[in-house]
Amino acid sequence: MTTETRVATIATESKGKDGTKRKAAPITLDGEKPQKKFYRQRAHCNPLSHNDSFDYPVKPLDIDWTEDHFPGLEKGSVPTVLDIGCGFGGLTMALAPLLPSQIVLGMEIRAKVTEYVRLRIVAARKEQEGRYKNASVLRTNSMKFLPNFFGRSSLEKLFFCFPDPHFKRKNHPRRIVSERLLSEYAYVLKPSVGRLYCITDVKELHEWHVEKCERHPLFRRVEDEIAEIDPCVQAMKIETEESKKVARAGGEKYYAVFERISIDQATEITSTNFFH
Repeated sequence: MTTETRVATIATESKGKDGTKRKAAPITLDGEKPQKKFYRQRAHCNPLSHNDSFDYPVKPLDIDWTEDHFPGLEKGSVPTVLDIGCGFGGLTMALAPLLPSQIVLGMEIRAKVTEYVRLRIVAARKEQEGRYKNASVLRTNSMKFLPNFFGRSSLEKLFFCFPDPHFKRKNHPRRIVSERLLSEYAYVLKPSVGRLYCITDVKELHEWHVEKCERHPLFRRVEDEIAEIDPCVQAMKIETEESKKVARAGGEKYYAVFERISIDQATEITSTNFFH
């Protein structure tokens, strides 16, 4: 079944006169706008102990993205922009019309939230014919399975918007930006083209992002003057649900953009700049 024909699997339950539970109709049918209140889950989860089974391919070539995710695009089309930890899809929805020549995929680990974004995209496609055909969402654990979905130098942009800070030192390995994961991100991003975007309202986490990315030999920070005129940065700062929440509370937003440089531009790899 395609993204357009599936029916929302999340349903309410009601009790009959005899007290037995019975499954009611789905909360939202495909093509209808979902209501966020029915799809809320805990804001974060531990990706290292998240044991739900996920379907994932053995290798990227095993996926036909147009079958379930982008039926309106030419066969063989593959995502080029990832919104990792997309939440309720604010940035994913904003990037699709902002980058019409790119294919945008939101990635989210929470089932109910993923379903909300899927329904939101289907409804937008129905309401605005011809638009949002380059947007979709996938439920997966990107910290574990990213290389199963995307090959070497296949992506142009990665977004990490308001990720879980995991404040406790013992939980720092759960952070979405780390030495190990940055090497995976460098693998899937196109050299000299690819960009990695980070934004948070936690200054300590922002400093962590900057430190880890600047120490990695295949990433170089984009100067703030250049990043500030990038329309994707503006979208990242205002379109996500978390960015709107921070704005309402009068909080600060800290962001950084890094380019994936080619190997011949990389600094010498040492234990100091890589494993520190």
